[in-house]
Amino acid sequence: MDRLESMAVFARVAEAGSFSAAAKICGLSPTMVANHVQDLERRLGTRLIQRTTRRQSLTEVGQAFLADCLDVLARVETAEDAARERHSRPIGRLRVSAAVSFGTTVVTPLVRDYLRLYPDVDVDLRLTDRVVDLAEEGIEAAFRFGDLPDSGLIARSLRPCYRQVCASPDYLAKHGVPLTPADLAQHHCLLFRDGVPRNRWQFSGLPPVPVSGRFVADNGSALLSAVRDGLGVALLADFEIAADIAAGRLVRLLGNIDTPAWPLALVHLAERRMTAKLRRFVDLALQRLG
Repeated sequence: MDRLESMAVFARVAEAGSFSAAAKICGLSPTMVANHVQDLERRLGTRLIQRTTRRQSLTEVGQAFLADCLDVLARVETAEDAARERHSRPIGRLRVSAAVSFGTTVVTPLVRDYLRLYPDVDVDLRLTDRVVDLAEEGIEAAFRFGDLPDSGLIARSLRPCYRQVCASPDYLAKHGVPLTPADLAQHHCLLFRDGVPRNRWQFSGLPPVPVSGRFVADNGSALLSAVRDGLGVALLADFEIAADIAAGRLVRLLGNIDTPAWPLALVHLAERRMTAKLRRFVDLALQRLG
């Protein structure tokens, strides 16, 4: 006899209190139920149920074995559910968080393609430059920049970003072109309020370069708008300025000097099982941005 089936029948007998009651639940004859229990007892070499003419009860071994059976059966059911879910149709609402500039420039096109692929999923994209608490705010996936603390989240590394120094042609025509990082001290630099520190720009292989300026913002989109308008020189992510560089609205400066890689990861809660909608989103993000 199938061992798992026999364990399930034994658990039903223990729950129902009799072979006949368990037989009705399982859709088997009382004789077949008894055969399953007897097969287990033969395997184990001990009696699991003490049977008399008036009543039946679990033996001490039977009680311990019942607990183990329930655990095994629950694990099997979980494994089967997970397998079904991995191959099931993604459905429901997916909540995703990203920084404003990155979310607008990179994540929104990713979500657009995801929605086309999975028409039964709705996406709630929340753009904010603060670090969100996934569990508290019901966020299922979030894009994070920088080194990640040990938060208990599952992190999937994506392709790192790089910052680039840039300015508008009008600004450069009025104030000249900085040729070295040291030249930035003579320019109006646009500063990100939450930079650490905001008045020190880091370049690969060089000590931090002191910069200063009259415009400070806590949002990459605001800095991008300011640099387009000729307010100064900015240090912005490559994904933020790529279209403006290509269109000639901005000029990349210090092109022969690199900045340190800016790590990027997609994080989600360390749940035992991922929903199909989240798994497909993670897979698409890794495919496009990994």
